[in-house]
Amino acid sequence: MTDIVDCIVVGGGPAGLTAATYLARYRRSIVVFDHGQSRAVWIPTSHNCPGFPDGVGGPELLARMRRQATSFGVHTVDEAVETLQREKDHFVVGHGGGATRAWNVILATGCEDVMPEMDGLKAAIECGAMRLCAICDAFEAIDQEIAVYGPMEHAASHARFLRTYSRRLVMIPSREPRSEDAGQELERCGIEVTLPAGVPRFDGERCHFDIDGNTRSFDVVYPSMGLISRSSLATDAGAKCDEEGALITDRHLMTSIEGLYAIGDVVSGLNQISVATGHAAIAATAVHNRLQPNAC
Repeated sequence: MTDIVDCIVVGGGPAGLTAATYLARYRRSIVVFDHGQSRAVWIPTSHNCPGFPDGVGGPELLARMRRQATSFGVHTVDEAVETLQREKDHFVVGHGGGATRAWNVILATGCEDVMPEMDGLKAAIECGAMRLCAICDAFEAIDQEIAVYGPMEHAASHARFLRTYSRRLVMIPSREPRSEDAGQELERCGIEVTLPAGVPRFDGERCHFDIDGNTRSFDVVYPSMGLISRSSLATDAGAKCDEEGALITDRHLMTSIEGLYAIGDVVSGLNQISVATGHAAIAATAVHNRLQPNAC
């Protein structure tokens, strides 16, 4: 069947573009589906991305990685992948009314942050009044007045992590906690816990909360409201996932379906660009090696 490509990559974020570059340099036939949904587009400036000592914005990083991939002949399709099916010894990917077949598929579909429903969200993130990843940028918030906002059962661990960076730290529950235990534990760690508050207001520079009749303002707000794993393509095809929907893989990043790989934020683990690119190198090499018997 000459119309079957070696590999389809679903997702054009750091993981997907790195996998595409590796596969192209392995001289494999590939197609990348990129519908512009990478979480990296939200990054104003990252200072912990290897090779960028002065920092790099997410859109710039993606543009560089896309240019690198296309320089090796990677073909990108700007369409959403709607279906994924295993058919005998290959896969059929449905998209935009058409279908593409491949011996292997790498899913780099990522996950989606649950965001506060506030006006000016994008502007707040762009200026650093709201930040999405403490691992990436809490260093830039050292000793600032920081608020962690979200359901207590999800956000408490986020607040404990940020305690390393500032003693001026406040946990603001987005709803009534299910129990008092988490709040009491945070207070023992020296973290102030307030009454529940609604969504923050952004004035162009800072975020403000109305808490029990008083207005509180913060240098930085970290929303911690959960993640939605974009794993449904794989799980609908029968791939195994964890309790939060992240895909479970082996050490070569293959899912429970042979020939179907998953990399980056859609896989259970640390959601970081450097992890995603490492996943991509492992999975792309595994795909190349898996195709070797068909090379002769």
